[in-house]
Amino acid sequence: MAARGNVCKSLHLPAQSGSSSVLERMRRGYTREAYLALVERAREILPDVAISSDFITGGWGILPDVAISSDFITGFCGESEEEHQETLSLMRAVGYDMAYMFAYSLRPRTHAHRRLTDDVLEEVKQRRLRELVETFRETTAARYSGQVGSKQVVLVEGPNKRAPLSEMIGKTDLGHRVTFPSSFHHHSSDSDGKHECFSPEMADWDGRGAGRGSGGGGNANVGDYVLVEIIGSTHASLRGVLLGKCDISGRLVW
Repeated sequence: MAARGNVCKSLHLPAQSGSSSVLERMRRGYTREAYLALVERAREILPDVAISSDFITGGWGILPDVAISSDFITGFCGESEEEHQETLSLMRAVGYDMAYMFAYSLRPRTHAHRRLTDDVLEEVKQRRLRELVETFRETTAARYSGQVGSKQVVLVEGPNKRAPLSEMIGKTDLGHRVTFPSSFHHHSSDSDGKHECFSPEMADWDGRGAGRGSGGGGNANVGDYVLVEIIGSTHASLRGVLLGKCDISGRLVW
């Protein structure tokens, strides 16, 4: 993955919980410390990777680290408030790019069904799930806002359903969703630095259907690699301006 530019720099590392004692009851086979060591090792090998995870509750597009996603379960059998807080602290420590988060529900014919007691109240599970989601949104908002001003290689996936005639949606190498104008335009900030201005008239046309410099003429099509400058963010997505078509390395082709 580190040696090949055509492989997206993102990893899915299911955590389930940030508490070693809960992980032991789940029979996961690893501890909180071992999980964090794995994340650190991944970021040493892949310095531009994104990370996602699943939790159960009871410059040039080169980013600081890998994108990591995960799974989390809250309210697992016997989960204490302290163990729940350990999960929240793990989420803050890792800084996930995506997470699948659930409140625990008992499944038949499992170890938990045979040997453990589903003793966390449903209202407690739901409250802990809300706290987990809120913590995730806080951390992703910070990670996404840190990308504002960077230039990202984006794979165009299709038109934005909210503005299908003027905007496209794509994903960066780290799997982050980006919305951007479908035409190649220059952009500039107004005098107070708070607003971005876009118009075809601002593009630096050369008479051959292509712009000069960082502009470029034409439209982004599904399947294209394009270079996008990130100008805004939320906790779930990025917004950018289209600079031109590019190759997978980020070199503008027109």
